[in-house]
Amino acid sequence: MSNTPIWSVDEHLDDILAAVRPLEPIELQLPDAQGCVLFEDVTVEISLPPFDNSSMDGYAVRTVDVEGASEEFPAVLTVIGDVAAGMAELPTVGPGEAARIMTGAPLPPGAQAVVPVEWTDGGTGGGAATTMRAASGAPEGASGEVRVYRQAGPGEHVRECGSDVRSGDLALEAGTVLGPPQIGLLAAIGRGSVRVRPRPRVVVMSTGSELTQPGEVLAEGQIYDSNSFALAAAARDAGAISYRVGAVTDDADALRATIEDQLVRADLLVTTGGVSVGAYDVVKEALSSVGDEDEHGSGIDFRKLAMQPGKPQGFGSIGPDHTPLLALPGNPVSSYVSFELFVRPAIRALMGMKNVSRPTVRATLETGKAISSPAGRRQFLRGRYDAEKGTVATVGGSGSHLIAALAHADCLLVIPEETVVAESGTELEVVLLG
Repeated sequence: MSNTPIWSVDEHLDDILAAVRPLEPIELQLPDAQGCVLFEDVTVEISLPPFDNSSMDGYAVRTVDVEGASEEFPAVLTVIGDVAAGMAELPTVGPGEAARIMTGAPLPPGAQAVVPVEWTDGGTGGGAATTMRAASGAPEGASGEVRVYRQAGPGEHVRECGSDVRSGDLALEAGTVLGPPQIGLLAAIGRGSVRVRPRPRVVVMSTGSELTQPGEVLAEGQIYDSNSFALAAAARDAGAISYRVGAVTDDADALRATIEDQLVRADLLVTTGGVSVGAYDVVKEALSSVGDEDEHGSGIDFRKLAMQPGKPQGFGSIGPDHTPLLALPGNPVSSYVSFELFVRPAIRALMGMKNVSRPTVRATLETGKAISSPAGRRQFLRGRYDAEKGTVATVGGSGSHLIAALAHADCLLVIPEETVVAESGTELEVVLLG
């Protein structure tokens, strides 16, 4: 009987997260900062909006001049000019006067409110308000007088200076993930660049002499390399910049050389295949003794985990910068499940994310027959989750080669170590993949 210790899923993940440190912050221009984590608080340097401005096309007025205005008794005001967005020199609105104003234009001195053009005759000097309500705006060149058919209170249809955020306010706090709205806010307050944790560079490589690249002709005994494509896409989905390396043959020296070549552009290395105990498991052969050879103390620890699929795993660091390396099994489902459980959290830890793992929910199992699970192992099955019903159903079988089922799954069902049979109606933890 083997004396090799068996590690739990949680122990393995804890070791990975304890060893992975967030990347050093850098200053990035806004377009490049999308998806990154803000390193420091950002305060507002300019209020939004920076000045009182109109929220409507209409007329800037003094409220006293339109008090009591109605269709029967309109207020008649003298139009003293136009105020367009971006204007610097503004007319002053005095008693009995109005300035025609466009949406976003600054409120001119003396004005207290904006009367929408639909409440007026549009400055035509006559005509019923009902006619103008159908108009899209005041006629070009309108001047002279405008009839106002409804009164407006102070500040009506005016966006006040600082009504969104004020100078000195906290705009975004450190740890915020910069999505489109956050990028827009930063631009609006005048920030052209921000200090963030950069996206980690993740290099993904498959191993196996049987692997051929998609689009090429398969020779006898060969299969297409799907793992490197799936995992490189998964790394991008997690927020990383991913680089896919073509499959490396089952040669330990070739694998070592490839890994060394990739270190220059890697914050994290991910291999798939060659971590079991077979004669051609080259990842284990190439890296198991690297800790003894590396003067920097790097090393890869190969383990057996109490999980299905994905029992064989490797983790450690390599090279002068102690670049983290995660070695995953080669079966497609084992590889992808291992990525979700271990690599994705590592990527998000490098980014400085607060929440590194996928969200989980509890759901009721719907199945035609009971599901068996190996004692002492945590099993992960592909499934589809119905949020409305709070139920989950399996997709495909439990085989670690069944990649088609994985393509139709949106979650992983988790059957705990102590459960050997999961009957229909059992409540399970579900890892959401969408």
